[in-house]
Amino acid sequence: MNKNELVTAVAEKAGLSKADASSAVDAVFETIQSELKSGGDIRLVGFGNFSVTRREATKGRNPSTGAEVDIPARNVPKFTAGKGLKDAVN
Repeated sequence: MNKNELVTAVAEKAGLSKADASSAVDAVFETIQSELKSGGDIRLVGFGNFSVTRREATKGRNPSTGAEVDIPARNVPKFTAGKGLKDAVN
């Protein structure tokens, strides 16, 4: 499912126009992104948790040349599925 399909599904389930559903979906994504960017986390009981973890600097290898490469430290977004989502999938 891509974003347009998600907007259509939200519009049908919530009885909204596609424009309103698109605004709602965009608002959810922007809110999640801004909260993670500021270092916070989002907990949706029964669905899952969005958080940011720190990945430390490491050394890697270029697969084509075998040369050693420095991989810088960075923050990465993380999603952990909640019990309700896990149960729904299984």
